[in-house]
Amino acid sequence: MMTLANKITLSRAGLSILMFLFILMPFYWARFIATLIFIVAASTDWVDGKIARQTNTITPFGAIVDPFVDKILVCAALFAFVGIKELDVPIWAVFFIMLRELMISTLRVIAALEGKVMAAERWGKFKTVIQMTAVGTIFFVLDVYHLMLMTRGATRYVFEITFYTLKTIPYGITAIAAVITWISAISYLKNNWELLEKSWGMDACKR
Repeated sequence: MMTLANKITLSRAGLSILMFLFILMPFYWARFIATLIFIVAASTDWVDGKIARQTNTITPFGAIVDPFVDKILVCAALFAFVGIKELDVPIWAVFFIMLRELMISTLRVIAALEGKVMAAERWGKFKTVIQMTAVGTIFFVLDVYHLMLMTRGATRYVFEITFYTLKTIPYGITAIAAVITWISAISYLKNNWELLEKSWGMDACKR
């Protein structure tokens, strides 16, 4: 039977898809809902880990799937943000973030084939926090933009000033997230280089 922690982890994957669809809808209410979905989904990342530790139900499935689902949540949001011109999220940064995530996910598969579970490193955990913070910040800027469109008079003026003050943040914070993401990638590759060398050699094929 699947553990509660793993059920919560899988629910985060479903919420990620739902969030992505709501961001794509060109309605302010849909994007407010997407923000709420992201907050709930991001909070489950802390909840499932806490439950797994407290109930002593840490499983190989959870160790592999949990970070993978985090990648789905972050990449789904960033990919959708790229299509919203008002945010100016740099597509190059999103590409490099996605490239890193695919690369490290492949490394985890290689480790699994060797019978090992590649645990999250300090840089990897820090990277996830930065990515989640970046996505949450961009959601905030997007919501301010829609509040600006929804209001009139002095209230609109306040939101308009706020939006144009924050307008450059999505570009900068995504770029910063991309840099930190690749610093964590270098750390993972350095610490697992022997595993990679073993996997691409002929000896691996003979076993």
